[in-house]
Amino acid sequence: MTVEWTGLGPELLLKLDRDGPEPMRARLERELREAIRSGRLGPGERLPSSRAMAQELGVSRGLVTDCYTQLQAEGYLTGRTGSATRVAAAAAQPEPPRSADEPPHLHRRKLPIDFRHWVPDLTSFPRNDWAWALRQACRDVTALEIGYQDPRGSDAFRHVIAGYLRRVRGAVADPERIVVVNGVIQGVNLVIRALAQQGLKRIAFEDPGHNDQRLGAPLVGVEVVPVPVDEYGVKVDALAATGARAVVLTPAHQSPTGVVLAPERRHALIAWAQENDATIVEDDYDAEFRYDREPVGVLQGLAPDRVALVSSVSKTLAPGLRVGWSVCPAHVADLVGHLKDVEDRGFPIIDQLALASLIESGRYDRHLRRMRGVYAGRRQALADAIERHAPGVELRGLAAGFHAVVPLPEGADEAEIIAEAERRGVGVYGMAESRFDPDSGPPALVLGFSGLSEQAIDRGIAKIADLLTT
Repeated sequence: MTVEWTGLGPELLLKLDRDGPEPMRARLERELREAIRSGRLGPGERLPSSRAMAQELGVSRGLVTDCYTQLQAEGYLTGRTGSATRVAAAAAQPEPPRSADEPPHLHRRKLPIDFRHWVPDLTSFPRNDWAWALRQACRDVTALEIGYQDPRGSDAFRHVIAGYLRRVRGAVADPERIVVVNGVIQGVNLVIRALAQQGLKRIAFEDPGHNDQRLGAPLVGVEVVPVPVDEYGVKVDALAATGARAVVLTPAHQSPTGVVLAPERRHALIAWAQENDATIVEDDYDAEFRYDREPVGVLQGLAPDRVALVSSVSKTLAPGLRVGWSVCPAHVADLVGHLKDVEDRGFPIIDQLALASLIESGRYDRHLRRMRGVYAGRRQALADAIERHAPGVELRGLAAGFHAVVPLPEGADEAEIIAEAERRGVGVYGMAESRFDPDSGPPALVLGFSGLSEQAIDRGIAKIADLLTT
């Protein structure tokens, strides 16, 4: 239902669907907030009185009064008894324009149910274990260690990480070729910069893939090219046709399609790298979380002289820790270490030693075991909710990580489905934002489950079930 106000306040159109799932007051509050944020209601503009508004909308005056009171408490409106209700000056600034490269999810309002897929369950961060590890690190760190150190990172930490990667991921990990970084993106960018200094002109990225991975390459004069992904992973013949001499991949659990790189593709990829003197950058972002079997080992274990393995604790612990590592092949190891030195002189020593203590004590593995059970239950809850509320809708992707993919009907408007879900208080995310060309592939949703309870997952799917099938 669309209502136009006239007379007592600025002329304004509000879209109020009386048959929507939200209470009328919540819908009215949301529409007024958006009108103020967008600048349609300017600073100091006068709103209709609660009585006039109620008459125009055909609702109770108490509902409008409650709405105004809530928006005053949030700072959007000002007013007092006996005077007009007006738009607060500080609240009426339009949002700055968003760069085309910025992920749209960074600008999304907080929603009651949000199927975001790029972070773990932050409420499950092992605070007590981390506090214990920090105390251990502070107790044991030497005076020399808190001075300027090897920019590649703490020698003790690099030995612990090397042992962990050999034990858990099947990597060939030499501590001398490990560089501690501030997360996967820095690790990827350092390797690209090193390759650029060695003459790299073109690098391939998965399509669809992780947008943030490819933002740094153009800054160092490297051309970015897409290489398609299908149900078996990256297409190696298409990669060869690009003329690129490096590629960034997520082979253990492709982001965002959720497939694993097939064995024959793994061998073909290594053969491509060896024949073309090329480098593979392997983003091993969430391989600790597979729920139906043991995860496949890293590609780096098959060709350590051709693969730079990059990972972090952003998915296992929390992205705010900013702890990661790059296991470099020999031809870029020294240069990546030098670039890290130039960039920021290395990584905080206390955090490195704390993570080393967490791993050596077994507390890190214990946390991972517990979270595997939690996430496996939530993924199953997602599958069950779709079966219950949207039977016939397919759930794609490995039983792994924090997300799964739901293909939409042919011809569906992915952007409109996302917008309508948001109007219902549910955050969902499209495959289009992961593509080089947003219109180049079939519509699909990427649904995360890591930050939602099983009950919230069921409620969320119930709210949007009809959008998945029409």
